[in-house]
Amino acid sequence: MPYADFLSELVRAGLTVRAFADLVGMRPNSITNYAREGELPVHLALIAVLVAELSVQGLDYRRVMAKVPHAPKKPRGGARRGHFGGDPQTTLDLLS
Repeated sequence: MPYADFLSELVRAGLTVRAFADLVGMRPNSITNYAREGELPVHLALIAVLVAELSVQGLDYRRVMAKVPHAPKKPRGGARRGHFGGDPQTTLDLLS
């Protein structure tokens, strides 16, 4: 689905990109990154179309979607807390 069509579906559902991202357990930046590509993955397009249609029909999509519990996605990468990019090497002791 073209990203512009996705935005139209969100308008039909009365959602913002941020609200849609919260609804599906993603970060808003992950959704808006698809604007650069111009296309949205099929699974997100289907969710947007179904949510918009439920909304237009006067049905509460939030109640329906709450039946499937989801936890927010964990950030990718091997970074330890407080270390950007992880520790790919051991610490070198150059001052000895």
